[in-house]
Amino acid sequence: MIKNLVKHGNSYALVIDKPILELLGITPDTPLEISTPDGKSLTMAPAFNRSTRVEEATQWMNEAFAADFKTLAG
Repeated sequence: MIKNLVKHGNSYALVIDKPILELLGITPDTPLEISTPDGKSLTMAPAFNRSTRVEEATQWMNEAFAADFKTLAG
């Protein structure tokens, strides 16, 4: 897909089509992390709160390894 930038005030914007937004689960309220890993291209992804990710990982570990944790604690 080839896109052109559009003038938006004193800046330029890239319009992202609705099917792509839906595919990525992005809404107007979704914070986005934009980076340029190689200096030649842009990468865009929904930004996740790091503390939320740690909490989710901890919950998963507690559920997945509950029996092992009980054995180690006992």
